[in-house]
Amino acid sequence: MRFPDKLLAIRDRWLASPRFQRWAAAFPLTRGTARTQARALFDVCAGFVYSQILFACVRLGLFEHLRHGPQTVEALATALNVPRASMQRLLDAAVSLQLVDARSAGRYGLGPLGAALLGNPGVGSMIEHHRMLYADLNDPVALLRGEHAATELGRYWAYARTGSPAGLSGGDIAAYTTLMSESNALVAAEILDAYPLADHRVLLDVGGGEGGFCVEALRRHATLGVMLFDLPPVAARARAIFSANGLDERARAVGGDFLRDPLPSGADVISLVRVVHDHDDEAAMRVLCETHRALADDGVLLLAEPMAGTPGAAPVGDAYFGFYLLAMGSGKPRTPEVLKAMLRTAGFASAQTLRTRQPLLSRVIVARKGVGTTRTVPAS
Repeated sequence: MRFPDKLLAIRDRWLASPRFQRWAAAFPLTRGTARTQARALFDVCAGFVYSQILFACVRLGLFEHLRHGPQTVEALATALNVPRASMQRLLDAAVSLQLVDARSAGRYGLGPLGAALLGNPGVGSMIEHHRMLYADLNDPVALLRGEHAATELGRYWAYARTGSPAGLSGGDIAAYTTLMSESNALVAAEILDAYPLADHRVLLDVGGGEGGFCVEALRRHATLGVMLFDLPPVAARARAIFSANGLDERARAVGGDFLRDPLPSGADVISLVRVVHDHDDEAAMRVLCETHRALADDGVLLLAEPMAGTPGAAPVGDAYFGFYLLAMGSGKPRTPEVLKAMLRTAGFASAQTLRTRQPLLSRVIVARKGVGTTRTVPAS
């Protein structure tokens, strides 16, 4: 056993000892750390309860009711059709989680987290959507063992569990494309702040959904043209949105399956926004190889998604998305280092991680094709 491992083994024995725990909680120099660790462990145990309190607030529309100012328990109980005692219980819980603040004269107003949530409507949609994730995690051991014949998320993200996603109908994709559209606005701003497209001619957004990222890119850059590539019914919805925004002359949407069909050529920048982590390694490599093939020789790939191992936000990648994608039935979170290695294998000459304001939401890797480098796209 290596020396660092021996030290960690000693640490583990101490931390697992009830006698040491009692001593550390009483000794002045270790008391603060002991209390912090105890709170952290309790928060892990109680996390599901916290999430259900947040879910109840969103489902009832509590934050919307407090948007215009503080209200009394009685007023909220009446407006939200909840017994007064239960309303008080929910408000007390929400105060403890900084979702709500107790104000003067027995009233309650938005807390810092509740107010922040109002500023991001897509977050509220995702919280409502978590109902399916909670159901799939009812027995996490069965999920890990692959004992679920089907999952709620697998049915919701229809493309993840079908062998021919291009054959899905508009009804099959309506719910998830709307959800992605609602949650895309903040992510699009993060990416375009980190890497403005002013020096590019044509953007190809692969797996671009209803076109939220494309619309934001066009809004920022008057000379840019865009192409969107997604499943045929998704592309049809994007075309309608482009037309409604008067963007027909600068934007077009092409239907197809990026795991089987060639991507349109002519773009000098391609974006993969929250696409790669939805796919297992073989499919993800195929996508990266195909983007390399489709790019102009001077082209750039923008790969943007929440990533594993993000400093200060590691649970988002490895815990949340690790189990979300397991329930979905496809994909996994990857570190920037793993993604860069995959990009090199796909033929890209260089790859660089950019700084974003909110790496918890999305990190960005810029990969440059380099002239004369090619790779064969793996067979499906």
